[in-house]
This record gives sequence, structure tokens and C-alpha cells, in this order.
Amino acid sequence: MQTSTSALSKRGLQLLRVAGLLLIMLAFRPATAQAQTWMVSTDAYIRLGVMDKYGVLGTYTAKFVVTSESTGKEYILVKDIEKGQNGADVMYPADPTNGDYFKSEAGEAAKSTPGRYTWACMVAGKKVVGGRFEFPTTTNDVTVVEKRK
Repeated sequence: MQTSTSALSKRGLQLLRVAGLLLIMLAFRPATAQAQTWMVSTDAYIRLGVMDKYGVLGTYTAKFVVTSESTGKEYILVKDIEKGQNGADVMYPADPTNGDYFKSEAGEAAKSTPGRYTWACMVAGKKVVGGRFEFPTTTNDVTVVEKRK
């Protein structure tokens, strides 16, 4: 008979331990969110490119120049094109941590500021291609999802 009482008390202690652990976990659980929170970002980019269509140049250097029509500021990116590659595409503006990015004479990295821009690509000091583009004003809408009841 003592064995059954001892087994019951061991079982009771195990249940108390489990209940205590559950109570502690309940007390330290993360607080429920009041509303869903979202982060948002919008970046505009323009892809510019040049290509020696028939590959007659071999290796050459392409100098891309983007000019802001509102400020007159120029941003430059020089790209070496290897033989057999014929051309390259570049992104304006590019992330400065990338290494290949447009920058002003003062070393300022280009930004996608809304406005009109002109661009040109020079090879051996001559303009070979060019054009215009415009960065629109971008806005972000965030919808807050209310807490479920």
C-alpha cells in the first residue's frame, strides 16, 4: 500500500512541476501585438546601356554622364568593357557600396531625386549614345491592420 501512495505522490509532484512550468511560460510569453506593423521602401532606377553592335572596338572605356536638368549637376560612371563583351548596362543611381556607382566630381553619390535628366555615353571622347529620362515622385501607402478581437 505504501508503494501506491508513493507512486501517487510522485505523479502529483510531476503534475505540479508541469503546471508550474506552464504558468511561468504563460507569464513570460510575448505581449500580443496591438496592430500589424509594416515597413516600406520605394526606389526608382534607370538602366542605361551601350553596345558596340559588331564588336569592332574590342576593349574600350565607356563614360556615362547623367545630368540633372533642375540643378545642372553631373554624375559620372566609367565602365571598362572587355573584348568579347561588346557592351554593358549600368543602373542609375546604383548603391555606393556596390563599387560601380554614379558620383559627382566632388564624390557625392547620385540619388533618384524626382525630376528630368539627360544622359550620354562617351567612348574615346565622343558621344555615342544618349537620351532623357524622368524620375517621378514616389509615395508609399501603409495600411494598418487592426487587432483581431
